[in-house]
Amino acid sequence: MAAQPETVRHPLFARVFDRISRKAEEAGQAEHRREMLAGLSGRVIEVGAGNGLNFKHYPDTVEEVIAVEPEAYLRQRAHESAKTASVPISVVEGVADRLPADDGSVDAAVASLVLCSVGDQDRALAELQRVLRPGGELRFYEHVVSDKPGFARFQRIVGHGWPLFAGGCHPDRDTAGAIRHAGFEVEELREFDFRPGLLELPVTPRILGIARRV
Repeated sequence: MAAQPETVRHPLFARVFDRISRKAEEAGQAEHRREMLAGLSGRVIEVGAGNGLNFKHYPDTVEEVIAVEPEAYLRQRAHESAKTASVPISVVEGVADRLPADDGSVDAAVASLVLCSVGDQDRALAELQRVLRPGGELRFYEHVVSDKPGFARFQRIVGHGWPLFAGGCHPDRDTAGAIRHAGFEVEELREFDFRPGLLELPVTPRILGIARRV
């Protein structure tokens, strides 16, 4: 089932994100991406590919990556990143809740720092279930609501205004719980804190792991 492109425009945030995300890579986020993608193989769909920072970390066992990004500025940056990748990458327009891929057509899906900003996590995860073959993997790296009550309250307070200037990002989502609720079997889950700068304080708690379509 092919998805119809949907316009997503965050021109100011996209440019800010492009700058701060590259600084976060230097602060250690690049290693998180390598860990997330290690051992992947076959045909992969990446949802919310952003400016393509994952691309250089795909192992050569990957046959093809369909990189879906709805925001025009970031999609152009992703096109540029794809040119130097070591695996074939097609950057396409699309949104998380209507992915441009057929049912059961990919071996793995990748979601990194995107499930915080999709309009409906349940719909996005249902789409990932749809396009994955039975037994296919979901690799994820996301910021989430803290398991510390005090910090979680802070995130929820900040969350009232955060999406307005952060491209629709919500700092207080229980994404691991949503992945399980969507029917995935979580096989690996690492929880840790990562804060490359003061601006990223509300999105300090992170998760990184592997889930499987059963």
